[in-house]
Amino acid sequence: MRYLVAAVIGAIFGLGIVISGMADPAKVLNFFDLFGTFDPSLAFVLAGALCVAVPGYFLIFRSRNKPVFDHEFRLPGTRKIDAKLVAGSAVFGIGWGIAGFCPGAAIPTLGLGHTSTVIFVVALLAGIFIARLLQNFKLPSSSARPLPHKP
Repeated sequence: MRYLVAAVIGAIFGLGIVISGMADPAKVLNFFDLFGTFDPSLAFVLAGALCVAVPGYFLIFRSRNKPVFDHEFRLPGTRKIDAKLVAGSAVFGIGWGIAGFCPGAAIPTLGLGHTSTVIFVVALLAGIFIARLLQNFKLPSSSARPLPHKP
């Protein structure tokens, strides 16, 4: 049942992405082109999403101690704004501005069969893989012996 509900919710999200026009990267890029072909419709899509999500979150968190299909809500453990958060947000924004896709729109758009979407998703997965590798990379500690100095 859990997977069926997730599939239905994903299908509704994907349908919303297609209906709203956010499956078209040109439409998204036009939103960012303030002094050219500016298209404000993305702002209306985002506002509509907030109008549904904000009351939904308040309703769910006030009425339930745990989600229906899990033993706990999985929320961020901190509200701290650190370098990783800022860098990740910047990479997300730059990628969105260059490609016209965010991960949420690219995944359902894969079903439309556009080559540019496939390239974006492959690059997205490569970026996730590289980020995880870098996250596990540890610098040598300062207690390591310095290299000998050669004159």
